[in-house]
Amino acid sequence: MSSVLTKTKPSRNLASQAFAPAGLPARGLGAKPWLDTIIKGDCVAALEALPDHSVDVIFADPPYNLQLGGALHRPDQSLVDAVDDEWDQFASFEAYDAFTRAWLLACRRVLKPTGTLWVIGSYHNIFRVGATLQDLHFWILNDIVWRKTNPMPNFKGRRFQNAHETLIWASPSAKHKGYTFNYDAMKAANDDVQMRSDWLFPICSGSERLKDDKGQKAHPTQKPEALLARILMASTKPGDVVLDPFFGSGTTGAVAKRLGRHFVGIEREQAYIDAASRRIAAVEPLGKATLSVLTGKKAEPRVAFNVLVESDMIKPGTVLTDARRRHSAIVRADGTLASGGEAGSIHRLGARVQGLDACNGWTFWHFEEAGVLKPIDTLRAQVRAGLEKLS
Repeated sequence: MSSVLTKTKPSRNLASQAFAPAGLPARGLGAKPWLDTIIKGDCVAALEALPDHSVDVIFADPPYNLQLGGALHRPDQSLVDAVDDEWDQFASFEAYDAFTRAWLLACRRVLKPTGTLWVIGSYHNIFRVGATLQDLHFWILNDIVWRKTNPMPNFKGRRFQNAHETLIWASPSAKHKGYTFNYDAMKAANDDVQMRSDWLFPICSGSERLKDDKGQKAHPTQKPEALLARILMASTKPGDVVLDPFFGSGTTGAVAKRLGRHFVGIEREQAYIDAASRRIAAVEPLGKATLSVLTGKKAEPRVAFNVLVESDMIKPGTVLTDARRRHSAIVRADGTLASGGEAGSIHRLGARVQGLDACNGWTFWHFEEAGVLKPIDTLRAQVRAGLEKLS
């Protein structure tokens, strides 16, 4: 497929231009012209095109500052195609740190308070990025080790083979607790065992690796789609907006489109924009039913017992019992229960009447309907269903 780029409105920074890859849904080009586009320009300047708090998740694969000291050869003297591009070179650690601080601050502005940021790197840069994150008061949630099944050998034999990269997952602040983490989906996908922080994936190779017209790598550090798919499935919901300020070959955009998420890419090299645009245009999004995310009780909206009383689903004076009718309590107007001279919440009073330290009042207390005892949790489920219809 040939590269077809549709120019949209220029960003506020005149040095950058926004491009929409062909084949993307038209919905992204309406009220938010920057949605599902690649913005051409320097990442810090180009981020000015985005409104405050407009992005749900950021995936950043910044320059690693590899500090290569010359050409690298294999034992047979053939040249290794290493990352020696100008964009990966910095005059000093101080220059790299200043660059890191600048793009992180620009990302913080566009990230929603409930959003999260992922950044990947190697030992060359990830510790410096992590220190800057903490200096800027980001809250680190996890560090993830991406262990490669097929890493590049260490040709000189003077060090251990570099077989992993590190991802840092962070929230804008320790105060923001409402970020997305699809815990139940990750656990179910991992054979009902908690997903660990060490992930095993091969590096990008074979048919997935983009090539230029000469058959060479279109981008030297293209990430595997499997890695981005896990990140997006873990920390986003369908319809969320994912920003990649170092878009490169467009892996983030391709995976986001396939998984029903929106993307915004920033890239300064036109060759990478062309390759990414062709790649994304060829992606077919998955169906709505396929994209549903498994959630558990913790992800459901909180409903307090007094909501049932205030909405007249349970009237004050109603007598609640346990399933075997051994204990009973009266519902009071303030949403508490009373029994035998004691009063408290549905949980506390449920524990007291049983002589226990704790109790789940939602499943312990029952109300009677047409001669049948039903747990009050069935009423809470009705309230939650109503909330979902409104959302």
